[in-house]
Amino acid sequence: MTAPADAPPQRSYPTDEALLNRVLAPYKPHCKYLTSAEVTARAGLARAQGSFAIPESCYIDDTGHLNSVEVNIAYNQLMYYLVAKSVQERLLAGFEDWTLDDFWRHQLPDILIARFASNFRRPVNPRDFTGELEFRSVTRRAPGGNSPFLHVATVFRYQDAHGGRCHGEATLAFVNVP
Repeated sequence: MTAPADAPPQRSYPTDEALLNRVLAPYKPHCKYLTSAEVTARAGLARAQGSFAIPESCYIDDTGHLNSVEVNIAYNQLMYYLVAKSVQERLLAGFEDWTLDDFWRHQLPDILIARFASNFRRPVNPRDFTGELEFRSVTRRAPGGNSPFLHVATVFRYQDAHGGRCHGEATLAFVNVP
C-alpha cells in the first residue's frame, strides 16, 4: 500500500483470536485454513497478511500443491477476516457505518466474488504457506438507480518458504449494504 507523504501513519493490528474464530465459524472444521492474520491500514484502505495450513484437501486426494479451489477458500477466509477487523477498528472507507453485527449478517449471503483470477508461478506447499490480501479501492455504486452496493478491487499473493508462489486479483460486490 503506497500513500502520499502527508498521509496518516500506517496502523497495525495483530491476530485477534476471538474475531478469527468467529470469522471462521461458518467453515467445516477441516476447512479452516487461516491460522493467523495481521491487518494494516492507511488512508481508508487495508491489507492483511496471513498464515495458512491445509493438512488435507477437503475435496480431492493430495495433489502435493496448493490448487485453485484452496486458493479461493484461503482468499475468502483472509478477506472475511480483513473486513471484520476493518469494521471493528473503523479502518476501511465505505464501511464507516458498519457494525460487527452488520458484518455477521452479511458475511455469507451478501459478499460476492464478481471476478476471480489466479496465476500460479511455482507450486505452493499447502501444509504451510503465507498470503497477503490488499483492498485497492472501495467505491459505492448504484447503477441505473438500483440498490447501492460496494465495489471492491483486491489483489492477493501466496507463497511458501521454498519459493512457491501464486498471485491474483478479485473483484468483490457487497450487496444489500447497510
